[in-house]
Amino acid sequence: MRLLFVHERFGALGGAEVNVLLTARELSARGHTVGLLHGPATGREEAAWRETFPARFSLAGASSAIDALDGALQQFQPDVAFVHKLADLDVVAALAAQPVPVARMVHDHDLCCLRRYKYHPLSRRICTRALSPYCVFPCGATLARDPERRLTFRWISYGAKRRELALNRRFQRVIVATDYMKQELMRNGFAGDAIETHAPVPRPAATAFQSTFGPRNLIVYAGQVIRGKGVDVLLEALARVREPFECVVLGDGNHRAHCEDLSHRLGLAGRVRFAGFVPPEEIPGFYREATLAVMSSVWPEPFGAVGLEAMRCGLPVVAFDAGGIREWLVDGWNGFLVPWMDRAGYADRVERLLRDKPLARQLGEHGRTWAGERFGFANYVTGLENLFRRLAGRGPTIP
Repeated sequence: MRLLFVHERFGALGGAEVNVLLTARELSARGHTVGLLHGPATGREEAAWRETFPARFSLAGASSAIDALDGALQQFQPDVAFVHKLADLDVVAALAAQPVPVARMVHDHDLCCLRRYKYHPLSRRICTRALSPYCVFPCGATLARDPERRLTFRWISYGAKRRELALNRRFQRVIVATDYMKQELMRNGFAGDAIETHAPVPRPAATAFQSTFGPRNLIVYAGQVIRGKGVDVLLEALARVREPFECVVLGDGNHRAHCEDLSHRLGLAGRVRFAGFVPPEEIPGFYREATLAVMSSVWPEPFGAVGLEAMRCGLPVVAFDAGGIREWLVDGWNGFLVPWMDRAGYADRVERLLRDKPLARQLGEHGRTWAGERFGFANYVTGLENLFRRLAGRGPTIP
């Protein structure tokens, strides 16, 4: 099949970009032809993207984004368009009007939340409402901080967000990672039979290994350092841990400076290291000497694939119970699921694993087995293939 990926970025950045690249590589290895209609470059790992997508079409490379879309459809002639993140509503509308079947991967809360992260920026309380006038008042989500300019704000249109939801409901299929996200979309008017769950699991490491669980007591955080990921809350929890430990934070983001300052103020500067952005293929190397992996998201995670990546390397995971994490993290069996924002409880679970290495090994092995049996990368890609075959009318599915 000829599969046109559509994504608003080009290059590495976060989990969505990792998923786009790995999925396209695997589909290409299975004999499919992949192309990419994309937005601006991120400046990271672009060579890998150019190698994976020989057929590329830039939304900024034509006189208009619509012309870029038309050019991609005419030149590439896709059997299916596979949309990931796309904010340009004119392009979304044009795609919805095309005869080419479209499947939309919903990575996060962009579709259903004006703020895009489904929790209140002041209280951090997780929102369980559908998009409604409540988002305008009293929530005030139409006014947001401008990420490009400090101390300035921008207006977000409630009407445009309603239009975006309506347009995406016209796509033939919407793909989510968890039942939590399926329920979120159904709350916002999507038909249940148009939603398929295919968890975007990471590819297994090329070489299986067992962590040393050594005396370093190494704790690994991997992910963006933005407020919703709760690295500040993680630091406040780690400040309560009495066992000696080292923690490495792998990732970057607009909350990093604040977290580094907080780390100093909490007296953690000698134990917590901020390593900045690390290419995904290098992250397992940090797991080799670790005792556990941590996830501190306080926004409702749509999935949280980074936790499964750690489990594939035989590590237990400690995370807050937020969003879809509970669908792969079973408390006390492959890690610990801590009540939301419970810093003392989080510190207790971390300390328990640091003190009891046999327990950490046992939970890590449970996680490795769980990730392999229930969340296999090959099965994930086969599920997508079968979906695309049905949409394209290409006959029987692959067993």
